[in-house]
Amino acid sequence: MSQAAQPVRCGWCSHDPLYQDYHDTEWGVPSHDRRYVFEMLCLEGQQAGLSWITVLKKRQRYREQFFNFIPEQVALLTDAELAEKCHDTGLIRHIGKLTAIRENAHAWLQQEQLGIDMVTWLWAFVDGEPIIQHSMLNQTVLTQDSTSLAMSNALKKSGFRFIGATTCYAFMQGVGMLNQHQSTCFRAQSHQNKSS
Repeated sequence: MSQAAQPVRCGWCSHDPLYQDYHDTEWGVPSHDRRYVFEMLCLEGQQAGLSWITVLKKRQRYREQFFNFIPEQVALLTDAELAEKCHDTGLIRHIGKLTAIRENAHAWLQQEQLGIDMVTWLWAFVDGEPIIQHSMLNQTVLTQDSTSLAMSNALKKSGFRFIGATTCYAFMQGVGMLNQHQSTCFRAQSHQNKSS
C-alpha cells in the first residue's frame, strides 16, 4: 500500500506497523474483558518514564512471562522468579515495575474476594460509558485529569502500584473509557459515522 493510500491517523501515531495496529484496533475501543483490562493496567505502569511503543514491542514477552496476565497465576510468582525475570532483555528490567505486576494481581484478587467486580468498578469512574472527546490536531492533550487522579488514589488505597494519575489516564484511553482520537483521524470519523 502506498503512503498516499494510508488512512489519516492521530498525530502521535508513528509509522511503526505495531503502533498503527494498536492505534487502529485497540486505542479508544471499549473493553470489559477481565484479562485485557488487568493487562493494560499493568502494562501502562511499565511505561512510566518510557514511550508506549517500547512497551508494545515487549508486550508479547510480557504475556509469555506473566501467564498472559491471568491474575491468579501472576499472583503466585516468587521473589526469586521476579528477580530472574529482571535479566530478560525482552522485558523492562526494573525490579520495582516487575514486582508491581505481581502486587497488582494480589490487589486485584483481594478486591474480587470482597465481591467487587474489578472491571465494573474501574468503568464506574466514567459512569460505565465511554467519554468521547475528539480533539483538534494541534490541541493540547491532557495527560491526567480529576477522574484519573481519583482512580489512581482509589487503586493505591487498594494496594496497586505504579498506578499514578498519568498512568491511569493512559489506561483509560487504552481500554476505551476515553475515546480521544483526533477529529481528523479515520477512527474518529468512523465513530461519527456510526453515531449518525
